Amino acid sequence: MTRRGVVAKMDDDMKQVVDTVSVATAVGTVAAVLPPLAALFTIVWTLIRIWETDTVQHLFQKKRKRDAKGRFLPEDDE
Repeated sequence: MTRRGVVAKMDDDMKQVVDTVSVATAVGTVAAVLPPLAALFTIVWTLIRIWETDTVQHLFQKKRKRDAKGRFLPEDDE
């Protein structure tokens, strides 16, 4: 029996149950993937913020001048 034949012979109530289980499975899969991704992005963001601190920039001798809003100014070509 083909898939099309199986779905065609199912009543609407059973189709709704299968659809609900399918959606629940999809949500569960996404929910299991999101925490590790959120942790990864948090770690990356924290490392970026640490790298931008004046202390770290001074340690790496790459301190750049900033404007009044804290944005980096373009480097002067010397």
